[in-house]
Amino acid sequence: MVRVRLSVAERRAELLRATVGQIEARGATAVRISDVAAALGVSNALVLYHFSTKEQLVAAAFAHAAEEDLAQLRRILGRRATAERRLRAAVRWYAPTGQAKGWRLWIEAWAAGLRDPELRRVAASLDREWKDALTAVIEEGVAAGEFPCPDPSGAAWRLTACLDGLAVQTTVYAGGLSRATMLRWADATLDRELGLPPATA
Repeated sequence: MVRVRLSVAERRAELLRATVGQIEARGATAVRISDVAAALGVSNALVLYHFSTKEQLVAAAFAHAAEEDLAQLRRILGRRATAERRLRAAVRWYAPTGQAKGWRLWIEAWAAGLRDPELRRVAASLDREWKDALTAVIEEGVAAGEFPCPDPSGAAWRLTACLDGLAVQTTVYAGGLSRATMLRWADATLDRELGLPPATA
């Protein structure tokens, strides 16, 4: 079969998608350049032409996947709705459900980032973007008088920490927490952080 010649941008995107797949299958620390090359039927040299080290490839692949999630978060938070509705929609989307592929990548990045400075730097930067996006909408809600949250930045950090913890519980320890319970806890955390009265059952 004749292989279609790709542009540099297309080739990099193909390599990043393949690397995400290999990270999901093998883990960030176990994946090798040769695994990515074999998945695409290309040489190791071609992969190394675009990414000079495995660490650069893994960090770029994680950023590629996380940026897609960030784009979706921005779309949700940018809707024409009240700040509370946008935040609640973001929490519902962000909370880990189903196969939670994105969450498995984040958990891999947290673990591998303990020993990989490049991956740690990329993950920390993307994590900060999540928190900043949530903080901005919480500030909008406070300014509009929707809720009295006295510390929008702290609320975003605590809310994110709660969702991260739920992700670990539901992704690593599958079956230990039902989706309904997880979403109820996430909603309760959002209410508490915004200063809203708890929802009645």
